[in-house]
Amino acid sequence: MTNKKELDNLKKELVEKEKLIEEKNREIEEITDKIREKDQKIEDYFSQLQRMQADFENYKKRSEKEITEFIRRANEELILKIIEVYEDFQRALKAGKSSEDLLNGIEIIHNKLKDLLEKEGLIEIPAKGEKFDAFKHEALMTENHKDYDDGEIIEELAKGYTLNSKVIKYSKVKVCKKE
Repeated sequence: MTNKKELDNLKKELVEKEKLIEEKNREIEEITDKIREKDQKIEDYFSQLQRMQADFENYKKRSEKEITEFIRRANEELILKIIEVYEDFQRALKAGKSSEDLLNGIEIIHNKLKDLLEKEGLIEIPAKGEKFDAFKHEALMTENHKDYDDGEIIEELAKGYTLNSKVIKYSKVKVCKKE
């Protein structure tokens, strides 16, 4: 009888272990399914990231092309305005019978060019008699001068300009330096 009892116990144990194995297999399948889902999400995110990166590269190329085209068109408009002044010079040279006519023609063209540059945002930087400003002026020389205060600009050696409030050429100046 003990053998039969032992055999029954072994069968019960075997059935319990089979149930445990089935349960563990179900858990493994659930975990495997979750891993597959996560892998699919990772693949989807990676694919989305690749598309976004390609879209961004295309955007950068398109933006660079648009900026280049904008600059080209802006330069074209400015060149067309300058051509008018150039043609005025040609007309003045042809029409200038005397040095006085030529001088008057050049003065008119000079004023026209100055107006054009001012309309485009170019402004001369004031210098002579102004206080030296390193953000606008470049001191090439200093001199002790009785008629000027220390740091005051005595002479403008070369004009400076701002374009739309940005210094594009510094005024080259001689500055009073008291000893």
